[in-house]
Amino acid sequence: MPPLETILIFAAASALLTISPGPAMFYIMSRSLGQGAAAGAVSAGGALAGGLCHLIAAGAGLSAVFAYSPLLYATIKYLGALYLIYLGLRFFLPAAGSGPGQGAGQGTARPLAGPRRVFLQGIVVELLNPKTTLFFLSFLPQFIDPALGPALPQVLVLGAVYAAVSLPIDLMVAFGGGAVAAVLAGRLWLARLQRWLTGSLLVGLGLHLALGERR
Repeated sequence: MPPLETILIFAAASALLTISPGPAMFYIMSRSLGQGAAAGAVSAGGALAGGLCHLIAAGAGLSAVFAYSPLLYATIKYLGALYLIYLGLRFFLPAAGSGPGQGAGQGTARPLAGPRRVFLQGIVVELLNPKTTLFFLSFLPQFIDPALGPALPQVLVLGAVYAAVSLPIDLMVAFGGGAVAAVLAGRLWLARLQRWLTGSLLVGLGLHLALGERR
């Protein structure tokens, strides 16, 4: 098991990674704005699962191939960007079956995604974030000490630390977005503004990811 000092430093770095604006945070916020705090919390769980996959892959050395392959980096980057844009554009589309005979405000939003879909989308959003992969690849080896034995148990401990730090932060984002959504609920023009804001967040993040330079 890593020493306490190592765990504390890793915990601080994990907190900095989590609070840095990125695809996962914007996805959680968008789900909270669009469907409430519960959906935001589920999406936070999905993002955590995706982050743990990155961490384990980096610990196993699988990410090395990705890090040194510009083509693979670009492929994952643009897939992630397109996926975020796709999720965002869905908020601008009317629900199936909307038509002139419906009352005001009806048929203006697509059916809400269920918890399973929200969770899986959270995983995909985080898995398709190449910068998270590169972060763990360059960062994690500094906390693995060969003198302490096999790397896998150390990676699992650090994964638990990452989960304990990142999940509360993401949940705060989820409940904050849920509180805003509750204020907007029941007001037609604010509800429309809410959907446009949610979709714009995701589309804008997708464009930022696609156009950003590799660092």
